[in-house]
Order: sequence, then structure tokens, then C-alpha cells
Amino acid sequence: MSHLRSARIRTASSEAFPFSVPAIRTMPELSFDTAVTFFVGENGSGKSTLLEGIALAAGLPTVGSKEVTDDQTLAAQRALGRALKLVWTRRTRTGFFLRAEDFFGFTKQLAQMRGEMQQRLAEIDQEYADRSDYAKRLAKMPMASSLADMELRYGVDLDANSHGQSFLRLFQSRFVPGGLYMLDEPEAPLSPQSQLALMAMMIDMIARDAQFVVATHSPILLAFPGARIYSFDVAPIREVDYESLEHVTLTRAFLNEPQLFLRHLASE
Repeated sequence: MSHLRSARIRTASSEAFPFSVPAIRTMPELSFDTAVTFFVGENGSGKSTLLEGIALAAGLPTVGSKEVTDDQTLAAQRALGRALKLVWTRRTRTGFFLRAEDFFGFTKQLAQMRGEMQQRLAEIDQEYADRSDYAKRLAKMPMASSLADMELRYGVDLDANSHGQSFLRLFQSRFVPGGLYMLDEPEAPLSPQSQLALMAMMIDMIARDAQFVVATHSPILLAFPGARIYSFDVAPIREVDYESLEHVTLTRAFLNEPQLFLRHLASE
């Protein structure tokens, strides 16, 4: 059962961005009664902006170093969020929304926290140099336990992994049953194989009552079984089927005859 059932613009408070974006200005009521909904469209079509606006209206946190209310890059999206009317089948505040820049901030925050914990443990070693090992272990126990829990959840160092591996490790550690997850172009750091791994995680979480809304360009992710796809390339936004997507037809044509495309590019 989906958590978020529908979204519509209750009132457009101005003609400035993001209400000036055609797909948002003419937005119909969108249904989210499937476990996975995709937003697809060219850059600048409004898909990421609407995703962020819905996430803010739903009260979802970002995965990053800034609180949503303090993030100046989301000022326009907050205005959109206030203008949206969300209808719920069952309200949830579990979950998050993720942008690539939030991920980089999150890894930096984890590295800083880990460094501070390690520094504090070293300070305890100095402070308790003349005390018994038992006393030292007791003093270190809370910080050591927090560090061990962080490393168990996220690994010793997310930055030590490839970008794609780090993304997958984050999803593995933060996906929980019953959550609403809004992801903006999660395929960006992921190889085709890793995109399939993400789909497998999504299938597992959907079986445990999770819901996903994803802005993407990926023909692989867009093939998710039973997903609803909204195109932002026309105004108003409309539902489309997988086989009619330009992302799919163009990718398929290129893979079938890459030399034809390359010869055309070379001749320009």
C-alpha cells in the first residue's frame, strides 16, 4: 500500500520560479498510488524541483549536512511545498530525499564525526594514562560504542569506496520498512550493474511497505515493474508508458546501430 496518494497545487503564490516552469504552472493532480513513481524529462523541465517540493511538503529530511530549513538552495522549493496539497493513504515521516550534493555533504559529515570520535578516544587514553585498564575501558565505552555502530552501519570510510559503492552502501544503511523515499537522479554515480542492485533493494523494501518517487533519466530504472511514469517534457505533466519514452527509444536505437549515430555526429 502506498503512503502518499496524490499531490496537487493548492495555490500558486507567485509567477516567479518555480511557478514559472510550464510543467509546474499547469500541474494536474498527480496520483502516487503505486509503490514506485518516476519523474522523467529533460534538464530544466521541473522534475527535480517538483520532487523536492513534494519532499519538503511531506516533511522528509535530506541526507546531508544542512537542515532543510537552513538550506538556501531550497528556498524556491519550500515555496512550492507550501503551495502543494498532499493526500495520504497513511502518513509517514520515515524516509528521506536525496540529491547528489546532499550525499557529498553527508560523507563529509560522517568523516568529521568519525575523526572527532577517534580524537576523543585518544584524549581518554592520555587522561587515563595513570588509571587502571578497567577504568579506561569504562571511560571509552560510550564513544567506542558509537564509533563501532557508525562503522557497522556505514563502513569504516565511505570516501574510501567508489562513488557508486558509497551510494549503494548509503541506501543499504538508510532504507527502512515503511519509509517514503524521494531520490533525484540516483543513477548518476551508478554503473548499469549497480542500478540493478538498487532496483533489487527497492523491491525488497517495497515488500516491507516502502514507497519510492524517483526523478531519473535511466532507461534501466524506468523499467521497474508496475511503476507509474510521469513525463515533464510536455505541459501539463502526463503519464506515459515505458516503450514510448524517448530515453528508451533513443538508447535502444543507439545500442542497435551505434555507428549510424557516430557517423551522423562526425558529419556535423
